[in-house]
Amino acid sequence: MTARVAFYYAPQETDPLWSAAAVWLGRDPASGAPRPQPEIPDIAAITADARHYAFHATLKPPMRLKPGVNWSALLETAAAIAASIPAFDLPPLAVADLHGFLALRETTPSPELQALADACVAGADHLRAPPSDAELAKRRRNGLPPAQDANLVRWGYPYVFATWFFHMTLTRRLTTEERAIYQPAAASHFAAALAQPRRVVDLCLFTQAEGADFQLAERIPLTG
Repeated sequence: MTARVAFYYAPQETDPLWSAAAVWLGRDPASGAPRPQPEIPDIAAITADARHYAFHATLKPPMRLKPGVNWSALLETAAAIAASIPAFDLPPLAVADLHGFLALRETTPSPELQALADACVAGADHLRAPPSDAELAKRRRNGLPPAQDANLVRWGYPYVFATWFFHMTLTRRLTTEERAIYQPAAASHFAAALAQPRRVVDLCLFTQAEGADFQLAERIPLTG
């Protein structure tokens, strides 16, 4: 495999949140089809990065696989992780300002979410190729505290285990003036979908071919 792969949480395709996010970001990550976005000035530009990575919460961040690791081995590992984690209720989500970005965040802590992320980081790491020097430099360009830098070296990503946090990115970093426009717009856009309860019932594998957007490739049911 030459594509990068990531372990994500994403809502079910029948969930109104899936449809609301596809419209907000302008792309359905299952079909790859574009979706007409809300009529908000410059929304295509401020959602471009999030559209590329697809609507998700990162569990095991995008990685290249070691030479010799094939799709069957990846599926076997993902199934083993999913078999160790039972399905669980997702806490209510809300639009939040996250270091200048807009994202959906959980409104109450979830040990179950943390356990799922931890299991993905540790359980799939034997498949991961080390990051390149360029990838390390990109992660370090704004500086990292020692604990996060140690995570980067060991796990290929700064935000794992104690430094991990659930978020589903909706925009690039915004100015104060932009946030005054887009945060209430996002809250309104997602209000109906976020009012509904939802469960985390599977682990999603997303793939990225060279230079392409991330696509949903497989859903592995949680059966623990």
